[in-house]
Amino acid sequence: MEIRATTVLPAERRPITLHTADGLELVGELALPPSGDPVATLVCLHPLPTAEGMMDSHVLRKASFRLPALADVAVLRFNTRGTTSRHGTSQGSFGDGEEERYDVAAAIEFAEFEGLPRLWLLGWSFGTELALKWGRDPEVAGAILLSPPLHRATDADLDGWAEFGRPLTALVPEFDDYLRPEEARKRFARVPQAEVIGVDGAKHLWVGEPYVRTVLNAIVERVAPQSHPLPTEWDGEYTRDTGA
Repeated sequence: MEIRATTVLPAERRPITLHTADGLELVGELALPPSGDPVATLVCLHPLPTAEGMMDSHVLRKASFRLPALADVAVLRFNTRGTTSRHGTSQGSFGDGEEERYDVAAAIEFAEFEGLPRLWLLGWSFGTELALKWGRDPEVAGAILLSPPLHRATDADLDGWAEFGRPLTALVPEFDDYLRPEEARKRFARVPQAEVIGVDGAKHLWVGEPYVRTVLNAIVERVAPQSHPLPTEWDGEYTRDTGA
């Protein structure tokens, strides 16, 4: 069976609640491999909530649907403060990337408490800003950035990540609305360990199964290389995402 956009592969999934240092409860989900321990963990930071970004934004949702089964990767998704998705609404209100520092810290703390291995931040658009600004935690092994706008994140944040020393990979669409590959390479040049990958034909929202597969393969190549490249077929049990 070909793995399609709505394919949900087996995983141990459970709702979670993150507790922030400033007293909020955030809605989330943890998806673990269906058998055995995870080899790595993705902490997902979603796109801009004021532009319909949420933990169920499609690339993050598909990562949780596929990577536990295909790559033994745990996927932790959550709604930042004031954000709503099918999983519910997190307490608080949008903090323009500043108060969300507590949200990022709560997710990392939860993963540490659960004993999840090798934490990688997976940020998309607004989520890349959160990763660059607030993700420099000793528990974090590295970060993967999808469509980084480098709007709220400044050169000072890039310099901070350079000093942090952890791997940093930016996947930049050829036709991005905010930052395209050539300019991205110039901006990220101040981070010696940064890798900028231009993706031909892609746009900011990564719409289309070929682009989703490109993103997921790039993620797995870095966090679980033994499972790269990901298969496109699945012979076991599965369900379909109904959007409910």
